[in-house]
Amino acid sequence: MLKNKTILATGAGSGIGRTAAQTFARAGANVVVVDLNEAAARETVAAIRAAGGQAEAVVCNVAVEDEVAAMVAFAVSHYGRLDGAFNNAGIEMHNKPVHELTAAEWNSVIAVDLTGVFYCIKHEILAMKANGAGSIVNTASASGVRAQANSSEYVAAKHGVVGLTKAAAADAGPLGIRVNAICPGLIMTPMARDRLMHDPVFSQALDGLRQRHIIGRFGETSEVAEAAMWLLSDRASFSTGTAMLVDGGYAI
Repeated sequence: MLKNKTILATGAGSGIGRTAAQTFARAGANVVVVDLNEAAARETVAAIRAAGGQAEAVVCNVAVEDEVAAMVAFAVSHYGRLDGAFNNAGIEMHNKPVHELTAAEWNSVIAVDLTGVFYCIKHEILAMKANGAGSIVNTASASGVRAQANSSEYVAAKHGVVGLTKAAAADAGPLGIRVNAICPGLIMTPMARDRLMHDPVFSQALDGLRQRHIIGRFGETSEVAEAAMWLLSDRASFSTGTAMLVDGGYAI
């Protein structure tokens, strides 16, 4: 599905990003595995190579534009072109009501989860223009289409990603570049298992969150990765500016 395409994936050192990078590689892509954690990125690359795939690791803080520009430049210089990008890097909310949130806490989430996506889209489009084609997929969230308590900074960022995706699709369409988003529900990632579920505020809401997923369970990283791969591929050639829900019915 992605044979011989160069695909960049951020936040690919663990969770959805790691599974997606491995999924892209199995589909024949050359994968640029990007993460802030170098060891984690290299673990993903090692797993891909062990399975016979092609991958390279890049360390990048997506909240820093110069680092994002360098990340994209590496992909182009190493593999000759950039065909697709999965902008997945993100951090979680602070689990506080809006009136208790500090400016620093607000800014920390917006910087990564929204501004970081902007930086990625900007430089990826600049690289893909040379091809006259490309596909970008941004990880938003079910929180990008509905809200819940104690997560105003995260909800705002993810709503922003949905809007940014639509606006970028309008700008990039004439260049032959598609831009879409996926909106996962609660996915069983290390971030969810190791941090969110141990937060006393978040854990109190867990039963309610599970009930909101009308499919009766939380999601798996592979389910999000498959959706991202479809949107990146030519099979989704008539899809742009969409925010695909992969949420077990959470946002209904």
